[in-house]
Amino acid sequence: MASVVKINVLTIPAEMREDLERRFAGRAGMVETADGFEWFELLRPVDGTDKYLVYTRWRSEEDFEKWSGQGHGQGQAEVWTFDVVQSTGPGRDLN
Repeated sequence: MASVVKINVLTIPAEMREDLERRFAGRAGMVETADGFEWFELLRPVDGTDKYLVYTRWRSEEDFEKWSGQGHGQGQAEVWTFDVVQSTGPGRDLN
């Protein structure tokens, strides 16, 4: 079974970026204990956009749904969903 990637798109004005990053840093450890959780990244925009991307990778759609159904909802963020078709890393296959 392939992993599932969820990308939340957050529109954050420049004056609120530090606060957003501080809030995410303060939540460290919250998602890592969820069953089926595989990876998290908070991506800061650098090309003139005001959109942050919150990248999470899950073992399955069901694992993500279980976690998000426990009050870890996506709020008003736009959410993109992808199936992982191919993946690799330095010297290894991650599929």
